[in-house]
Amino acid sequence: MMSGRKKKICLEDHSIKQKKMNYIWRPIATNASSCDESLMKDALVESEDGCKVQETGCSTSSTISNEHLTKIAAEAMSEIAESDTSPSQLLDNVENRVLEGDSSVSTEKHSISVLVGASLFRFIKGKGGSTQKKIEEDMGVKIIMPTSKEEDFVTIEGISVNSVNSASEKIQAIIDETVNSRNLDYSHFISLPLAIHPELVNKLISFQHSILGIGSCMDENTYTESDSNEDEGTTTDTKEVDQLSKENSGVAVELKANDNSESVKVNLTNIPLVSYAPKASKSSAPSDLGIDKSIFIKPKTFHLTVLMLKLWNNERIKTASEVLQSISSKVMEALDNRPLSIRLKGLECMKGSLAKARVLYAPVEEIASEGRLLRACQVIIDAYVEAGLVLENDAKQKLKLHATVMNARHRKRNKNTWTRKVDSFDARGIFKQYGSEDWGQYLIREAHLSQRFSFDENGYYHCCASIPFPENMQVE
Repeated sequence: MMSGRKKKICLEDHSIKQKKMNYIWRPIATNASSCDESLMKDALVESEDGCKVQETGCSTSSTISNEHLTKIAAEAMSEIAESDTSPSQLLDNVENRVLEGDSSVSTEKHSISVLVGASLFRFIKGKGGSTQKKIEEDMGVKIIMPTSKEEDFVTIEGISVNSVNSASEKIQAIIDETVNSRNLDYSHFISLPLAIHPELVNKLISFQHSILGIGSCMDENTYTESDSNEDEGTTTDTKEVDQLSKENSGVAVELKANDNSESVKVNLTNIPLVSYAPKASKSSAPSDLGIDKSIFIKPKTFHLTVLMLKLWNNERIKTASEVLQSISSKVMEALDNRPLSIRLKGLECMKGSLAKARVLYAPVEEIASEGRLLRACQVIIDAYVEAGLVLENDAKQKLKLHATVMNARHRKRNKNTWTRKVDSFDARGIFKQYGSEDWGQYLIREAHLSQRFSFDENGYYHCCASIPFPENMQVE
């Protein structure tokens, strides 16, 4: 008997014609945390004397001392034999003894699992585990974190349903606050891959080499094999000067001074003339312009972004994959079942001025300007919004297709010198050289659900799901 419900064991004595109902209390142990009607269990148990016993129990996570229940049951049986007390009164009396009995009744224990996600565990824990500890102390619960990164659930254990539910609500509030803030970065996005075109990848590599080579002797091998952004030209000049110093280390200057004379005679006949390379102008060094290799988009990941997503657990990732695949036919219809190509031409600055640029991108032009690409993208966006996978602020953003080539946010920072000031770079020289560049015309072949910070063997973002775009004209 738990939570105000009664458990009855009915014994049928077949030795007499009239059935006699004897009430006996027996302990039960189950794992659920509430006494829902759906958790009621009926079972037929055969007793030692051959009588069938029907048990009806309520599933709870409470455990009551067997010794205590046995003692109460024995007392109840004695009272049945020695008194005329009605069975219903006896049940009430026994119930009170169980609920208000001595200290031999153990503490109730309740637990619940909360879907969180590996990327959010650190916010539940807090700095040094402070957030988790505060919830445990305030709510009187124990929060158990999973040991594997593949698990998305945390378990809350407590002595009461209220304490466990309160802790669950607190954790959910932390999740809601985190996912709507900048503290949790986007994990996935819908992309239209452009890196599948080798000629475009080669143009981007040449572009990066050209920019990084301003004021230096950097060649292709230097770019691909080293992450260093140091000026190679300066290093060469230093070596040349050192070599000259070694070659002329034996040169002597003859000084003669006359007695009581304040002047000195110097013989310059043996001093060679040395020519030093001029120092590079600071204005021409990429590093002084805020330009380094890390802020360039990797050519093998070049793409158009349709929608940014925060998918913080495996369930949301699975749902997002299913959503994309389910709308494949709708996307085809939006494209009129015809191939679609775009042209990339010129450069534009998205944030900041040219002198303090933050994002540099190539504008996108749809060939024939029929609006089919935007229609297809809107079909994708609407599907994710309807599925509840897009944050409210992101759903309000207007789509602007662009191909990012440089982004100051990607800069590799030194932890010892990094500050929170807005990062930027000087793009004025880049615009003079590439402002009207024609990057070419390219076919859009597919749409991906891409995972950030994870890459496939071809160097492109890991693909969680994809749908094709038309590549051939449909002939009716």
